Amino acid sequence: MRYRAGMSTQFKAVHGAMQAWVDGGILAGASCALLSGGAVVDSHCAGWADKEAGTALREDHLFRVFSNTKLVTSIAALQLVEQGRLGLDEPVESYLPALGGRRVLRAGATRLDDSEPARRSITARHLLCHSAGLSYGFLDPGSLIYQAYTARRVMHADSSLEGLIAALAPLPLTFHPGEQWEYSIASDVLARLVEVASGQRFDRYLAQAIFAPLGMADTCFVIPPDKHGLLTAYYAGASRNDPTVPGLRRLAGSPYPGAYLAPVARYSGGGGLVSSLPDMAALLRSLMPGAPCALLRPDTVAAMMRNQLPPGVRIGFPTVGAVPGKGFGLGGAVILQPGADDPPASAGEFEWGGIAGTQWWINPRHNIAGVLMAQRQMGFWHPYTFEFKRLAYQALLA
Repeated sequence: MRYRAGMSTQFKAVHGAMQAWVDGGILAGASCALLSGGAVVDSHCAGWADKEAGTALREDHLFRVFSNTKLVTSIAALQLVEQGRLGLDEPVESYLPALGGRRVLRAGATRLDDSEPARRSITARHLLCHSAGLSYGFLDPGSLIYQAYTARRVMHADSSLEGLIAALAPLPLTFHPGEQWEYSIASDVLARLVEVASGQRFDRYLAQAIFAPLGMADTCFVIPPDKHGLLTAYYAGASRNDPTVPGLRRLAGSPYPGAYLAPVARYSGGGGLVSSLPDMAALLRSLMPGAPCALLRPDTVAAMMRNQLPPGVRIGFPTVGAVPGKGFGLGGAVILQPGADDPPASAGEFEWGGIAGTQWWINPRHNIAGVLMAQRQMGFWHPYTFEFKRLAYQALLA
């Protein structure tokens, strides 16, 4: 990865902080890149790709990016919107008939049939900003919808994207489309929508329309055999409740045995990709103002980074509650009002990340961006990601 010569000393605090998280036993390794004005101005790796083997982390190592995949899926859908092959606000049943005639669980429902007709159809816009009334189930274990999703095997990789739609077809929504926010399987539904609208299998569309134009040679659902050794080891922290407790436990076969090493039935639009630091930087660069390698029109990118939720609706999670000051755009969260953990200058930022410790952000107001790649379970919105971003803003805006 190229960056401006002589600029790296400006980012010593960022590098030192990431090394400290490695030395403190919180991270096995961390790779990060910072962009300003569309140029990569800093790139740095600290720690280990495989701690036990003593393999130093390099820029060509591959990470499980999980929900970073959602950004790619969102770009794919919006490309088809620009081409007139997909309607952003058209009823989803125009493309996926099985998802028409939705019903919605009534408040306090204890049975799946305690439901009422949906007030409106799901649209691609709802799917992009997770306001469709779908769920992930596993984020709210024990709930009625969790039990239903488990019984129908909604989350399983052994079912195709087409099979996912069939699994969801008889299940009610958790709220009326467009009225609330819930992190969900929506991006996988969107991936199937991309297939139907484009006439191509999802992985092939991404390879042709996004990865090839941006030179993202190391981003894929299935790692070629000659690159298997580049996949980083994956770790869990010593304490699930306190992310600052030192110690790491190596995880094997996660999210399932053989993941990313062999083809599966479902190429998940919500979390199925692996990627490298240079590839993720190239993706972010394509969304920055004046990008020479833009995949979308400027007005589409502006809409992506604008809050799409109804007035008063903010994002939140079942075990965490509401996240004040954050809305959601077409593929990522939008910082409306910086919180205690956000840099003061971060208003207007577009951001998201993955559960394995990867995170990206773009601030169009300042024309800066950053990506952090780690391999720690439950590492999204973790103390190390907050410190990375705070120090990155300080360095980039100095």
